[in-house]
Amino acid sequence: MTTLAVDKFRIAVIGDRSEYPIIANDIIYEGAAVGLVLATGHSRPLTSADKFAGFAESKCDNTGGSAAAKNTRVVSKGIVQLPVTGAVATDIKQPVYATDDDTFTFLPTGGVFIGKVVRFVSSGIVEVAFDAIEGVDPYEGKVKETVSDDKTLDVEDTGKVLFVNTDAKTITLPATATGMSGVKIVNIGAFGTVAVTVDCAADDKIAGPDLAGANGVTLINTKATACRGDYIELDFTHVNGPAISAIKGTWAVGS
Repeated sequence: MTTLAVDKFRIAVIGDRSEYPIIANDIIYEGAAVGLVLATGHSRPLTSADKFAGFAESKCDNTGGSAAAKNTRVVSKGIVQLPVTGAVATDIKQPVYATDDDTFTFLPTGGVFIGKVVRFVSSGIVEVAFDAIEGVDPYEGKVKETVSDDKTLDVEDTGKVLFVNTDAKTITLPATATGMSGVKIVNIGAFGTVAVTVDCAADDKIAGPDLAGANGVTLINTKATACRGDYIELDFTHVNGPAISAIKGTWAVGS
């Protein structure tokens, strides 16, 4: 091992900044959410098919230029104030997604994970903590689906996360013999706006904490106390019916 005996210059990046080559013939504006094209690693205004790279620190105009003719400088970690559709004061810690470089939502389907809410500013405006390098989507690796109407599950829903965004909808579970594995049902509505009902087959029991196990019961994420992000995760390997493997929020037992 040889230790330094003289000063040695090293290139250092100050703070949470990075640079990425831009795609051909495009403009990334200051403040835009920046995406990296999966096939090339080049930067562009974020699309739902990209990796999130951070927020543009300054405008990068590559109009008429070839790919990688310029670099986009981004802030890769920090806290940013964003307009998020439907944001209310109870949304602290909720994950935020982008569908393009300036459209932000709580609905994960069709979006790219940005970060989590750390402060409510005003209706539809929040501060979001983001980390483009270390940040992990809580639903990463899952098949995500939006549910806006009543839905009866089948074997093709195995492993899905279902985001219910409309009030008074019912998710009907298949009979145990269907042979499904885990399904997660998430209430994605703002506090007190969406009730979600989970209904099992008439001859099945839902097994879970403090449940008596009667046939054909329903579980209801009660509207008055429902929070965005409440969920129930179900496993279908139990012989008498689905079993709750994880649960968040208030779920009342109905018949």
